[in-house]
Amino acid sequence: MIKWVVLVVFLACAAYVHFRGRVRLRLTRQITDHSTFMAPLNVLLYACSGVPNGRYVGVERFPELAPLRERWQEIREEALALRAAQQIKSSDRHNDVGFNSFFRRGWKRFYLKWYDDAHPSARELCPRTTELLRAIPTVKAAMFAELPPGGELRRHRDPYAGSLRYHLGLVTPGDDRCYIEVDGERYSWRDGEAVMFDETYIHRAENTTEHDRIILFCDIERPMRWRWATALNRFVARNFVAAASSPNTDADRTGGLNRAFGYFYKLRQPAKRLREWNKHVYYIVKFGVIGALAWLLFRP
Repeated sequence: MIKWVVLVVFLACAAYVHFRGRVRLRLTRQITDHSTFMAPLNVLLYACSGVPNGRYVGVERFPELAPLRERWQEIREEALALRAAQQIKSSDRHNDVGFNSFFRRGWKRFYLKWYDDAHPSARELCPRTTELLRAIPTVKAAMFAELPPGGELRRHRDPYAGSLRYHLGLVTPGDDRCYIEVDGERYSWRDGEAVMFDETYIHRAENTTEHDRIILFCDIERPMRWRWATALNRFVARNFVAAASSPNTDADRTGGLNRAFGYFYKLRQPAKRLREWNKHVYYIVKFGVIGALAWLLFRP
């Protein structure tokens, strides 16, 4: 009886996540999307959220972030120095499970911190920015993110609702053809201007201009209405999200998830080749395996 109650609750939460907002993933993709497996926890976090559950959240609700906007030009100087040294780059070792698919379409990054203290490489190369971030405990992760001309991030949603996404424009085209679209609503970056949004809504980004775009990209802890919810959020972040830490250099720590991802990626290669050969066969096998696992879990 208990397992059926669990199944009904899980399916109800997964349905809520799928139908939340105006833009949705294809059902075949949503079934295996990370956000589906995180749905029960995310629905609980939405219910406990201390800020409105909307596509965009007013930056003014987070006054502790004001120093970042006030000193954005200093931050930009360090970002430009990194770009000149070709340190804002994609991963070439399959050790960035959270953003691995983005690299194929031009997106690049340099991690400043990831649910921990600053990366050693960031402290060395970006001392002013890491000092600013260290003084703001609600910033759980941060990086410089570059989207070059022609770069694109296809529709996706992040799996965990325990944070909100903050973007601060550093080097932008200042053009509406360079934008992020959250649940169908567009925002175009501008130098020195910030935006906050809920990354668990489906979003995408595109730069069809002839100019580069670099932003300060941060995960900000989602405020909660109750202390127990804050404690739960921090426990999950500390013990699970932190395991997705990805290095800039060999001096930086690689989280457990990313160490495992290197091996998992090799196992995915036969599946990718199968999909390239015949998508119909790929999906039959994929959902057949999912169905078999569900039957094993819930058989009488």
